[in-house]
Amino acid sequence: MTSTPPPSSLDPAIAARLKRSADGLVPAIAQQYDTGEVLMLGWMDDEALHRTLTTGRCTYWSRSRQEYWVKGDTSGHFQWVRSVALDCDADTVLVKVDQVGAACHTGARTCFDADVLIENADSGVSATDQ
Repeated sequence: MTSTPPPSSLDPAIAARLKRSADGLVPAIAQQYDTGEVLMLGWMDDEALHRTLTTGRCTYWSRSRQEYWVKGDTSGHFQWVRSVALDCDADTVLVKVDQVGAACHTGARTCFDADVLIENADSGVSATDQ
């Protein structure tokens, strides 16, 4: 991405709140709206967020291809937007979607199934210890 972001139609009030990385991006977590399943992480700049908010389909910025991509346009695995929220620091976007087909580019339902580092482990740390 260039150091000067492309022009965007994102609501200026939303744009003013966003805390972006040095390359002008915010991480966007896609989550299945009805099950809470975390599907994937993509990146959005102001224009990608604007398109997501106004089209009802997730639009991301591809860091490798340096272009916008709408989830499902080439794969047929669509993400229909149900809600969009900023986290408390306004540096991460949560997009709750209705995922049709696989979310991961590998063809898996979610990007987080293949490499589980720990699951159902008893760490010995209670909530009161944290």
